[in-house]
Amino acid sequence: MKKILVATEKPFAPAAVAQIKEIVEAAGFSMSLLEKYSSPDELNAAVADANALIVRSDKVTADVVDAAKELQIVVRAGAGYDNLDLEACSAKNIVAMNTPGQNSNAVAELAFGMMVFQARNHFNGAAGTELRGKKIGIHAYGNVGIYVAKIAKGFGMDVYAFDPFVEDAKIKADGITPVSSVEELYSTCQYVSLHIPANDKTKKSINAELLNTMPEGAVLVNTARKEVIDEESVVALMEKRADFAYISDIAPDNKAVFEEKFPGRFFFTPKKMGAQTSEANINAGVAAANQIVKFLKDGDETFRVNK
Repeated sequence: MKKILVATEKPFAPAAVAQIKEIVEAAGFSMSLLEKYSSPDELNAAVADANALIVRSDKVTADVVDAAKELQIVVRAGAGYDNLDLEACSAKNIVAMNTPGQNSNAVAELAFGMMVFQARNHFNGAAGTELRGKKIGIHAYGNVGIYVAKIAKGFGMDVYAFDPFVEDAKIKADGITPVSSVEELYSTCQYVSLHIPANDKTKKSINAELLNTMPEGAVLVNTARKEVIDEESVVALMEKRADFAYISDIAPDNKAVFEEKFPGRFFFTPKKMGAQTSEANINAGVAAANQIVKFLKDGDETFRVNK
């Protein structure tokens, strides 16, 4: 009998675990659960005889892959998959997948929660500003970006988007204005909502030179990865521009500098919280289980992210 291991340092909601188990067992497989583990050795031991693995933000390193002698597939329950060592997986013929779209609404709602919080001066009693009528740029018009755009339209914002992998016709069909370059997006919009992945091309690509082109009262909203931000140059920019604010779903490495120098002009969640809703928790876990069943039974590799 095939064994599916659910290994989560931060556990799924009980309802999600129950649904994952139901899907796995209905397919004729068994499920094993490892939660709140405290060392990589525990994961290595648990995965040794697993045929499939579901993780959240847990790191599937080369050591984990080496320990997983029977592993055929690993699914990251979520959109980002930089916690998976894709090269190690490919070297062992292990299929790696993510579950795109399952957390998208949760991330988009968090982006707007942070925007409202910043626009209203962290609810400190002072007069703030409104989002209606402001220009917002969506940097990467994927699953999350689409939801952000929909919410922005509901707020009455003017919405622009840049994504070289999405045709302008698709963006226009959604009632959004496409722009031709990153530079045009940032120089046009007071708010920019960031949704690019972290890779060799994007790491530290969001820097002071680009951000300084944003209009007065600029706000950068990051629900992507901190690695795409050139954190030191953002500090340098904010020292020069008292109107600039940075809000992020994950604290930068130099968080202490922001706390010292820029009170009221930043907000960082205490941990990455974009997907931290009960709905997203269940959606991503259930999607991961269904993808594993389809792969093991039919060889379906629809959401494969490695070669």
